[in-house]
Amino acid sequence: MATPSSSSSSAAAAGPSSSTLPPVPRATSVLVIGMAGSGKSTFAGALSDYVSQQAAQQQPAAAAEVTEETPQSSPAYIVNLDPAVNSLNYEPSVDIRDTIDYKRVMEEYNLGPNGGILTSLNLFTTKFDQVLGILERRAAEVDQIILDTPGQIEIFTWSASGTIITDSLASAMPTCVAYVVDTPKTTAPATFMSNMLYACSIMYKTKLPLILVFNKIDMQTHDFALEWMSDFETFQAALQKGNATDNVDVAGNLSGARKSTGDGSGSGSYMNSLMNSMALVLDEFYNNIRAVGVSSTTHEGMSDVLSTISAARQEYLTEYRPELERLRQSRVEKENARKKEEVRRMMKDLRVGGKGGNPAGGSGGSRAEDEDKEDPRVTAMMRGEEDYDGNGTLLDPDEEEYMGQGAAQGQAGQPVRRGPGATGGISIDDGTQWPPAA
Repeated sequence: MATPSSSSSSAAAAGPSSSTLPPVPRATSVLVIGMAGSGKSTFAGALSDYVSQQAAQQQPAAAAEVTEETPQSSPAYIVNLDPAVNSLNYEPSVDIRDTIDYKRVMEEYNLGPNGGILTSLNLFTTKFDQVLGILERRAAEVDQIILDTPGQIEIFTWSASGTIITDSLASAMPTCVAYVVDTPKTTAPATFMSNMLYACSIMYKTKLPLILVFNKIDMQTHDFALEWMSDFETFQAALQKGNATDNVDVAGNLSGARKSTGDGSGSGSYMNSLMNSMALVLDEFYNNIRAVGVSSTTHEGMSDVLSTISAARQEYLTEYRPELERLRQSRVEKENARKKEEVRRMMKDLRVGGKGGNPAGGSGGSRAEDEDKEDPRVTAMMRGEEDYDGNGTLLDPDEEEYMGQGAAQGQAGQPVRRGPGATGGISIDDGTQWPPAA
């Protein structure tokens, strides 16, 4: 489990203090994603309960002895992003249902169930900056921030709102993706491969550390899945037992599972051939993925989940955050270059159209030298200095006032001209001078 001390050391290793990113907080956000029915909400609630139990167990020890070397855990902060769920096995800290009425959205926009969920999530995302502000404040007090996503995986994974939420979290704090797999149903090679492909696509889309969470291991252990991931020949042997869409009797206790016939009846089918090819393609994915088994009802394997989240946090700090810093710095440099180019064009336009500009081909240097020369009018505008008369000559406020008075007299029939030896006064044709000499 991540601790404040480990977070601070990780922040030091993440980069220099001049980083354009916010400081690394204590918390790690966990995006819980998975197929419908895989047990995402149950897993999110179980993880939150387990973290709270660990925090409660440490409180008596903390009362007896408190040291900086043994920072205490705190309950997890949990967010529900599913607007259509009727009931939850946990009490969310932030609930989308408090903001968006899913059924009313369906009625007002004449939408179906999936369209209503997507539109509700889009409306919620328009205010996600406020939610992110809450999460950033809480990130200094908790170890995990758990986000429970909608049951329909494609609504969150491939929508604009899901991308905005994921990227916003990842830029604010260490973030990882927990992809929940329904272990009993994964005993069918085709279902197993579908989950692996989806997990692979999510990892490459988000570029975040990903954890494979094989849920419901109290009903079916996940050892067979780990073996299929590590040994291609074992997966190939399972395919040869029959149709790839049927469950394999991996432990001899699956009712309705196909038995091995030994005749290789499934080896020649198109589906089995496709699964064989995909298994070879995903070999590199298997070598760099973290997988853990868990039971959301018995809390078996929850300690492994927390240690895996801690490892994913380190991966975020060493790989994802430096890349995010590089991209942000590159964006800042491009924006600065764009602003400089706009200023250069504006100076060029003012020089061509102004009264003090040099005509093309005239004396005073080449065109390139003229473009590089700084225009005092632009400098005055950008620096907010004194008023100027538009021809590059800055005016003293008092002098401008005198000129205004002289102009008024000129309109009354007395021509006005600047005195040849004056230092700011105005000479009039009748011989007088304004202002009068001291």
